[in-house]
Amino acid sequence: MLKKNTICLWFDGTALEAATFYAATFPDSKVVAKHHAPSDFPSGKQGDLLTVEFTVMGIPCLGLNGGPAFKHSEAFSFQVATDDQAETDRLWNAIVGNGGQESACGWCKDKWGLSWQITPRVLTAAFTDPDPAVAKRAFEAMMGMTKIDIAAIEAAVRG
Repeated sequence: MLKKNTICLWFDGTALEAATFYAATFPDSKVVAKHHAPSDFPSGKQGDLLTVEFTVMGIPCLGLNGGPAFKHSEAFSFQVATDDQAETDRLWNAIVGNGGQESACGWCKDKWGLSWQITPRVLTAAFTDPDPAVAKRAFEAMMGMTKIDIAAIEAAVRG
């Protein structure tokens, strides 16, 4: 049964593949249920896999195999707070290494076009530091990165 508020993500026939990848990659994630179309629909036939219920880090999601009409964009992303460089590297590399692509400032895109922000907690603390000089140095260091390098952020904080 869907939660009261669920994120619906549109896929072109790959909702189960994506949900399975997310469940294997992110903690507190799983595929919950699969639902087949009760009749034909614009991008499929009766019996085709229509929706997949899954969670990503505890967030309820519904993958809809809606066809090629709509694509993901950077206007929506999952932001993942990481605790250390090993976790940052593992998640980043899982997304990018599975057909995804790098972007800037800790952003990357998975092979389905969904955007992810792999954001170390150290970075968030640094660019929200009450000392404007510390925040500026950390922010400027981040602006030159693709995957976030925690040691470089910590060096920027120290000045």
